[in-house]
Amino acid sequence: MVVLLSFSQNFVFVMIVSVYSLCLLSLMEANRILSILKISFWVSLFTFIILLPANRYSVMMITMKVFATVTMINILSHSTKWSAITGSFKFFHVPDLFILVLDITIKYIMMLGNYALQLIYALKLRSVGKNRNKYQSLSGVAGNLFIKSVEMSKEMYDAMECRGFNGKYRTVEKRSLLFIDYFYITIHIGILILFHYFG
Repeated sequence: MVVLLSFSQNFVFVMIVSVYSLCLLSLMEANRILSILKISFWVSLFTFIILLPANRYSVMMITMKVFATVTMINILSHSTKWSAITGSFKFFHVPDLFILVLDITIKYIMMLGNYALQLIYALKLRSVGKNRNKYQSLSGVAGNLFIKSVEMSKEMYDAMECRGFNGKYRTVEKRSLLFIDYFYITIHIGILILFHYFG
């Protein structure tokens, strides 16, 4: 859906996808709807302000694309567990190594980000006055971050081996497609046809 939105040059198609994303959003809980709409609104407003010097068509088109894209991605993140996404990769025969790398990256990017932030705060607290060796300090932070990531990956791999992980992902849950799945598949096929028609 996001790929189709980015390639589309037709305002009608972008509007159809935006309306569809809002229809999907209306099926969610009120607090999630509010959270998603807040993010979509602020990101769209920022895009609108940045693009104001451009012509009106480009401003409206890109702002609508950003709104629909951010809304769709937030709907996915709020409604789908990460384990379900990796399970769907396995269903489509994506290699186990790719799933493993993606899984580890998503899980540890937040932890490494927090660690990097703590290092930068510690560096700021120790710095008094002007620091003329900023790049040297930054390389020290990057080096520490690399060492920490290596340690974390080793610990995690050892923990996974202790729990019997052999590098193969298995999907425990084997579910058949329900009526609602076929309904969504039909809608997405319809959106593909509309993309082909409107371009």
